[in-house]
Amino acid sequence: QVQFVESGGGLVQPGGSLRLSCAASGFTFSTYGMTWYRQAPGKERELVAAIGSTGGYTKYADSVKGRFIISRNNVEKTIYLQMNSLKLEDTAVYYCNGGFWLGRGIFDYWGQGTQVTVSS
Repeated sequence: QVQFVESGGGLVQPGGSLRLSCAASGFTFSTYGMTWYRQAPGKERELVAAIGSTGGYTKYADSVKGRFIISRNNVEKTIYLQMNSLKLEDTAVYYCNGGFWLGRGIFDYWGQGTQVTVSS
C-alpha cells in the first residue's frame, strides 16, 4: 500500500533554512514524478514544487522560486525539499504525493505531513 512519511519540519526564524524529506513506499517510485504541497491554517492545499521521475525536470510555485530546491533519490525512494530564506508565509504543513504538478496528487493516500513554522 502506498505510504508517504514526511519529516524535517520545525520552528525556524525568518531567513533560516530547513530540509524536508518524504520517504515513499508501495509503488514504483522511480517511475513517478513527485510533488511537494503545503497547507496553511485556514487555506487550501497548494502546490509548492515538483520533480520528474529521473530528477531532470523541476517546477516551482512563484512564491518559492529561487528559495526552495526539490531533489530526489530513487534508490532511497525519497524526495527532498531544501528550503532557504524562509518567510513567515512559508508556515504550513508540508506533504508529498505522486505525480508531476498535479493539483490533487495521483494517490488518495496522504501522509501526516511535517509542520514548518517560521516565526521570530
